[in-house]
Amino acid sequence: MIKFVGSFETVESLPKTQFPEYAFIGRSNVGKSSLINAVLGENVARTSNTPGRTQSLNLFNVNDKIMIVDLPGYGYAKISKEQAVRWLQRLEEYLINRRQLTRLFILIDSRIGVRDSDLDLMDFCDANGISYQIVYTKKDKKIREEKQIKLSHENHPAMIAEILETSAEKKTGLLSIRNLIGIK
Repeated sequence: MIKFVGSFETVESLPKTQFPEYAFIGRSNVGKSSLINAVLGENVARTSNTPGRTQSLNLFNVNDKIMIVDLPGYGYAKISKEQAVRWLQRLEEYLINRRQLTRLFILIDSRIGVRDSDLDLMDFCDANGISYQIVYTKKDKKIREEKQIKLSHENHPAMIAEILETSAEKKTGLLSIRNLIGIK
């Protein structure tokens, strides 16, 4: 059973639980909410065609065993510079201080490839020892191969070596994520 726990504006307002948290983050419009819905098998995360729609830390309780965290996207959402700085500070605070964080999934649109903002997040996680796993989304779409940067665990020590490939639309690659977070 999946329960929406709430949307939280600050890290300190998050509920104090002992459940492991699996957080999803990526550039705006990467398909984060669609992937969360596909992995959970229910439409619980709000999807939109407008970049930057997720603006809070959204928590979902799965079977009173784990928490799924839908983090705000980064990239080209139309927000003020002040708001972008606040989002970044909140993200850094969550990543560094949230002890329940078990795995951070960094989503990258396979059609676009890795961007500087993705590398900045990866470098932050590497520097702070925050374990993360790369998940390519939209693998069913046409890919611009010339844009692809090859990511490696050797260059990113906090990165889980296995890179996952998914399509929320075609429901491919979901089993790997479900197995990692412990849901059927």
